[in-house]
Amino acid sequence: MELTRSLVESEAREYREREPLYGVERENLETLPTAFASGEYGRRDAAWVVRWYYRRFLGDYPDAERRAAEEAFWDTDFEAVRSAIADAVVATDAATGIDRLTDLEAVGVPVASGVLMFVDPDAYVVVGPREWAALRETGALSEPYPDPPSIREYETYLERCRALADRFDCDLWTLYRALWRLSK
Repeated sequence: MELTRSLVESEAREYREREPLYGVERENLETLPTAFASGEYGRRDAAWVVRWYYRRFLGDYPDAERRAAEEAFWDTDFEAVRSAIADAVVATDAATGIDRLTDLEAVGVPVASGVLMFVDPDAYVVVGPREWAALRETGALSEPYPDPPSIREYETYLERCRALADRFDCDLWTLYRALWRLSK
């Protein structure tokens, strides 16, 4: 499949019109970066990102695994969560932010990438099997989804996404929405 600007635009538009989480994602992409940067957020705000990561699969993610991750994150000391997010906010690169976030219970590289996306949506994009598969189908990635990806593999994915967003003159969230739709 060839990824083009018009395909990215049309798939991102389809995402907006058809994906049930679009509205709440947009709202949180508008509010959480400022909240995370200022420290003016609660446990529910941080936990929302973890829930979102799993629930965006709309039942396709194993329920027991999802619940265990959500509960483990919720049970994590909130000061540790605040400290990890504060470190991610000031991180100068993805590796540093992800390394700090993965110190938290139930946060691996994929969930950490989701947190980074809500910390700075202009710099980061979430990774998961669907987005990876769509990029692989376009030839932007050559290897199958590493379950879970390492920090280095996330950096490669992010580099490819940034290059495509630049090429198509779109933001990373637009590219994410297109990749999500293309992976169906």
